[in-house]
Amino acid sequence: MHTVLKSSNKTVTMGHDLPFVIIGERINPTGRKKFQEQLRAGDLSMITTDVEQQVAGGADVLDVNMGVPLTDEPALLSSAIKMVQSLTDLPICIDSSVVEALKAGLESYVGKALVNSVTGEDERLDVILPLVKAHDAAIIALPNDETGIPMTAKERLDITEKIIRSVEKHGISLENLVIDPLAMTVGADTEAVKTTLETIHLIRDKHGLNMTLGASNVSFGLPNRHALNASFLPMAMSHGLTSAVMDARTPEVVTAVRAADLMLGLDPWGGNWIARFRNQQAGQ
Repeated sequence: MHTVLKSSNKTVTMGHDLPFVIIGERINPTGRKKFQEQLRAGDLSMITTDVEQQVAGGADVLDVNMGVPLTDEPALLSSAIKMVQSLTDLPICIDSSVVEALKAGLESYVGKALVNSVTGEDERLDVILPLVKAHDAAIIALPNDETGIPMTAKERLDITEKIIRSVEKHGISLENLVIDPLAMTVGADTEAVKTTLETIHLIRDKHGLNMTLGASNVSFGLPNRHALNASFLPMAMSHGLTSAVMDARTPEVVTAVRAADLMLGLDPWGGNWIARFRNQQAGQ
């Protein structure tokens, strides 16, 4: 099953038989006080640096989030998307919990976007899925609902299947559905990663859907986070994870992903691995 994302002139395809898709997470004001202040002042210049660094790091798609309190998020997101598309041809993941902002972002975007994200509550699905359908977008869905975050893989699979039924009811192809199997910090629960890996395996085995997650969640609150993220992602890939929202600026993590592509047979004859090495050597 392939999930296709497009900009005006570039296509990125996600699939279990294809190289891992890196979704750069940096264009997000969460935890970035200076960036938040700039956005409130209408200054989007920091986005240029974020785009350049993530493209150079090897991102395939760029996540764009403009969730800043005390701003007009729909207008801000629309402006940010237009700016990003003027700087790069990478497809965009439009990231907001505000329906009006998602609508403005989708209307501004040229291509086929990925929407991040929707949860499994019926009311939420019935509001966002028609918007996704109208713009022929793909969507990331999280298997949690009004009961909270499920603690077992089986419960997450059950909510995933509820989301699948809703997506099909709204006439959306399952190729446009990407599931987030919920990565939680191993610092708070030593079984958290094992549960995520089991969830990934169950979803791939039963439904063959593409999956993504916030890679850095697993290391939250712990030291040497890059090493933990670089260890986690190849494991998740071996279970069926096909993309991640992650820091594309961190060579340690990106290299681990591209090495896993080669080891898992997703980079035939090491073409991408060798080309990446040569580019790095040329850059040095």
